[in-house]
Amino acid sequence: RLHSHDVRYGSGSGQQSVTGVAAADDGNSYWKVRGRTAAVCERGQPVRCGQAIRLTHLGTGRNLHSHRFTSPLSGNQEVSAFGEDGEGDYLDDWTVLCSGTYWARDGEVRFQHASTDVFLSVTGEQYGRPINGQKEVHGMAASSQNNYWKVMEGIFMQPSEVFRVEQQHAEL
Repeated sequence: RLHSHDVRYGSGSGQQSVTGVAAADDGNSYWKVRGRTAAVCERGQPVRCGQAIRLTHLGTGRNLHSHRFTSPLSGNQEVSAFGEDGEGDYLDDWTVLCSGTYWARDGEVRFQHASTDVFLSVTGEQYGRPINGQKEVHGMAASSQNNYWKVMEGIFMQPSEVFRVEQQHAEL
């Protein structure tokens, strides 16, 4: 699970850390899907494959972010959480890569950083204190099995009427 909390990296950017955890019962693994920077995303609108979005951490209000700092464990590109109350900058934008027209709630998806083209990834590198056992989340230049993600829990918003009509016509 994609996870964050108000613990700062001790190197690199010094921004809020983003990690991977296996536990399903931790509220620090909840993220809100929002429109890309300076864009409006209507609640209940489906997310198109290829669309740029932001992921905002519910607990801290910071956005999933990446930049050309080196990640502390693997030496890949650092992924952090940045901004205040959901407002950050263009380095918070991620492109949703999936099959089909829309991001399916039960389908696997990749996130590619809109500015640096790295893929949001988690591998085996684990932190010590103060986030012992949590895995490093970082940006990788190449796609691999380490950068597939899937929604595990969340609130499903009923699609709008426009989407329903579009879906019916798409099946003709």
